[in-house]
Amino acid sequence: MITVFGSINIDLVCRTSHLPRPGETVPGSDYQLIPGGKGANQALAARRAGASVRMVGAVGADDMAAIALGELEKDGVDLGALVRRGPTTGMAIITVDDEAENTIVLSPGANARLTAADLASNPPGAGDTLLLQMEVPFAESLAAARAARAAGARVLLSIAPFLPIERAALAEVDIILVNETEAADLARHLGLEAGAGGPETVATLSKALGKTVIATLGSEGAVASADGAEILVPALPVVPVDTTGAGDTFAGVLAALLDQGESLETALQFAAVAGSLSCTQAGAQPSFPRRSAIEAALNGPSSNA
Repeated sequence: MITVFGSINIDLVCRTSHLPRPGETVPGSDYQLIPGGKGANQALAARRAGASVRMVGAVGADDMAAIALGELEKDGVDLGALVRRGPTTGMAIITVDDEAENTIVLSPGANARLTAADLASNPPGAGDTLLLQMEVPFAESLAAARAARAAGARVLLSIAPFLPIERAALAEVDIILVNETEAADLARHLGLEAGAGGPETVATLSKALGKTVIATLGSEGAVASADGAEILVPALPVVPVDTTGAGDTFAGVLAALLDQGESLETALQFAAVAGSLSCTQAGAQPSFPRRSAIEAALNGPSSNA
């Protein structure tokens, strides 16, 4: 069982030819309201990869809550631990340009009111997986991590969006997930040499922290470093439409495969391909692939995995 303790948002998405510079107004498309939030995204990605998933999160008393929960409900994510706090559901305001790059402004709403006590009624147990991100109060995530590890659960932390984290806090985590930029930011924050590239930085972080560290490398795939060993897996070559949610897809699918008992290398291969597939459709949650699509891509002639 995977428990995701994290954010639930609405993504307000607008497409434009180029991202606006400071002070610039650019014409955009009709906006879309799409379920999102890193916690909900990762929960949905894990569920579509075949895992049993419980979502512990908060939404507001507004009409946006129903939209935010729509995909989770449809795919059978357990929402029994959901809480309603405050007037507004979290919202991410996303602009996507013609090169599939994006900018995001995040209004936390109810996510800022989630507490570790919300996990207490049905906490992860021995052999379970707790998946965390950085869009709810980190002190509450840290308390949840302590409780989960004490019960014998595996703890994965996606340091996205990046916030400075002290070394002592990372002691409560088993696996650290970052992208290449976040890996460099974390290394610098901890006073470590960032290295010439993602794999080198990941190896440095893993050695210094004594943890498994995994970084996504965009079109280059992903790399993991654990106990001095490196695993590098390729991405699936695709023509990107929208990169929003690719990192969350990777995190959710990785957690799903590990929770199902697969090796780290196999989990990385599935996660890298799933992240690539998610870039081929617009929006975050609508783009998340199902297990059958990931397996077909892994086994197909176009796959390098």
